Amino acid sequence: MAASSNSSLSGSSVSSDAEEYQPPIWKSYLYQLQQEAPRPKRIICPREVENRPKYYGREFHGIISREQADELLGGVEGAYILRESQRQPGCYTLALRFGNQTLNYRLFHDGKHFVGEKRFESIHDLVTDGLITLYIETKAAEYISKMTTNPIYEHIGYATLLREKVSRRLSRSKNESRKASVTNEGHTPVEKISSLVRRAALTHNDNHFNYEKTHNFKVHTFRGPHWCEYCANFMWGLIAQGVRCSDCGLNVHKQCSKHVPNDCQPDLKRIKKVYCCDLTTLVKAHNTQRPMVVDICIREIEARGLKSEGLYRVSGFTEHIEDVKMAFDRDGEKADISANIYPDINIITGALKLYFRDLPIPVITYDTYSKFIDAAKISNADERLEAVHEVLMLLPPAHYETLRYLMIHLKKVTMNEKENFMNAENLGIVFGPTLMRPPEDSTLTTLHDMRYQKLIVQILIENEDVLF
Repeated sequence: MAASSNSSLSGSSVSSDAEEYQPPIWKSYLYQLQQEAPRPKRIICPREVENRPKYYGREFHGIISREQADELLGGVEGAYILRESQRQPGCYTLALRFGNQTLNYRLFHDGKHFVGEKRFESIHDLVTDGLITLYIETKAAEYISKMTTNPIYEHIGYATLLREKVSRRLSRSKNESRKASVTNEGHTPVEKISSLVRRAALTHNDNHFNYEKTHNFKVHTFRGPHWCEYCANFMWGLIAQGVRCSDCGLNVHKQCSKHVPNDCQPDLKRIKKVYCCDLTTLVKAHNTQRPMVVDICIREIEARGLKSEGLYRVSGFTEHIEDVKMAFDRDGEKADISANIYPDINIITGALKLYFRDLPIPVITYDTYSKFIDAAKISNADERLEAVHEVLMLLPPAHYETLRYLMIHLKKVTMNEKENFMNAENLGIVFGPTLMRPPEDSTLTTLHDMRYQKLIVQILIENEDVLF
């Protein structure tokens, strides 16, 4: 059955720049089916049932057989009762009339009611959602199976007008790194538009740091009608109708999420903190080449600390380091870490090391960890260097760029070794376990690999001009 194309339910206005922009024509077929779905009809038990669970109402009929339940439902579409199993006392069943037959579902309660993955506050909501799902999946099984074959997400034709207007307002200056083409974006008023249109505007904007990032989808309950931003079809059901990317806000069907490209453009409003945030997510949200913490801390250290004895080895006062962390989480790039506030440079080096330690995925990622360790074990120096270079190429662009920038900085630290007494080996001891951690949380593995971690960082510092 073809989808109707004369119904549009879309988002609010975008900005003064896109007043002429018309919302897309969302596909209304599944929405219409949800409106047609049978409504729940509770069959009340005329007598008071002994030992009725307190979380069930008058729809509970006690211990009765399937045949009795079928008779009580009376062939009425959407009618339902609850019963206790004759064969398994203490087990409860939802008997529901749908499609001219009685369907029986094992019913559970753990504070909420459920028969499958979804959990409901009330039996009425559970049945309502169940009837919608049964009706749509029965009537539109073939349609649903083909929803992802011609997605609007790939073409985004309806976003062209907005995209062109947004792009015209942005400067065209570019900044390129050796690993990935990256650029600096101007501030654009695209806050109120849908995440899909927002993504289109940013993706096609030449002034955007073009790091690839997977979407962070989580099951989501939408209040009011919502349409999938991948296939443009209605997201049916009462709760958990689809998934939402917690980083950029993209809303799609669960089955459509498997087809969405790795092009998440995180929304700064959704990023609650700087520390403990995924590195790629942070740089894409702030539209920076590297995490601003790294840039700001290194700038401060190079301005007043390169000759400080024991730089990075000497620890700063823990409470002050936590203060710096909170300043970045609270104020972002406006955080004040100047000498007026923190005269001890070891507080700033401590805050930078803490940032790297707090990353959910280390700068040297889990999936490259073993390859770096294997490279460190190669005895021939030239072959080892080549192996390290090959593994570097496997790092995600944002991780690569951050590591590159840090190694250039640490090379400067070693050039002041006469004053700070920190050579590449010493810095390798400090930064080895900070930049790379084994995927499995094993103390034994960590201890065994420490000398290789140190060696990798030492190699990266000594050969930064060749490796990056």
